[in-house]
Amino acid sequence: MKDYSNSCWFKIRFGIFSAVLLCIILILQELSKNGWVNQYYLHILTVIGMNVILVSSLNLVNGYLGEFALGHAGFMACGAYTAAYLSTQLDLTGFPAIIVSLGAAIIAAGIIGYLIGLAAFKTVGDYLAIITLGFNMIIVNAIQNIDSLGGPRGFTGIPKYTSLFSVAVCLLATYYIFYHLVNSNFGRLWVAIRENSLAAELMGININQVKNFVFTIAAAFAGLAGGLWAEYQQFITPRSFDYIKTTELLVMLYLGGTGSLSGSILGVTVYIISMELLRNFLSFNPQLVEMRMIVSPLILIIIMITRQSGLLGNREWRWLRPAEAYIPEENITHDSVKN
Repeated sequence: MKDYSNSCWFKIRFGIFSAVLLCIILILQELSKNGWVNQYYLHILTVIGMNVILVSSLNLVNGYLGEFALGHAGFMACGAYTAAYLSTQLDLTGFPAIIVSLGAAIIAAGIIGYLIGLAAFKTVGDYLAIITLGFNMIIVNAIQNIDSLGGPRGFTGIPKYTSLFSVAVCLLATYYIFYHLVNSNFGRLWVAIRENSLAAELMGININQVKNFVFTIAAAFAGLAGGLWAEYQQFITPRSFDYIKTTELLVMLYLGGTGSLSGSILGVTVYIISMELLRNFLSFNPQLVEMRMIVSPLILIIIMITRQSGLLGNREWRWLRPAEAYIPEENITHDSVKN
């Protein structure tokens, strides 16, 4: 008999994997300084890492909870502008500046997500999508009218604190937290609500409270991705977080598959690499380069028609599955079988 509870084996595997990955990244960054590794490839890896955090957080709501939110780019904007403003105003540099700015980005996006969730989850059906989409539009238009944030011109002069290494650390921390959340008893409540909210409510689950908690967590990590993005690009505009970004997030999420942390990694990686290959392929004509953006909604349409579950919907790679503990048959009692 197998017990699918979390065990120390995942922590050991994850710790070894994290240490090896971070060592490789440090080596690559040092080699890039000497010109032995192309900076362009490190840039692509950095963008993939930030988007994996963003799409994974959206997956908590759209995948595990079974809701449909369209305002995730708005939470990213909250985190981006919070981190950008603090990094330029505070007299801090280096590691303290990263901790303060990213921490503030997480808190700001989480608080706004909590407040939006309080109103949104009083409704049922598709109203969450409408409310979150409206919130995204409000955020973008509000930022355009705040001069201290650059307005429509954009926010400039942001210190570059984000690197591939810092993105990798945040990504590993995000996945460690998400893994334990979705595989906990509390995470199973999300799936219960997704499969049958009425049955979950009859079992005594406070549905609105659980939904708002998941929504707040997702918003907070979207703010983290936004803070990393701002301190990497060093220049952000409200247009960076409009409906085009929302479309990209949906494409990456549903391409990889909902209800799967592995699917978020796969979807983001396939999408971003495909877009970059298409950019290079069409580079002979600058007018055709922008035409590649037509591919994004086209991919989303094809996925919805042919494979709604995506590439890895509700499935995980082996290293992200819950650890299996073997229980000898002679130790199995009637009570253990029932549990």
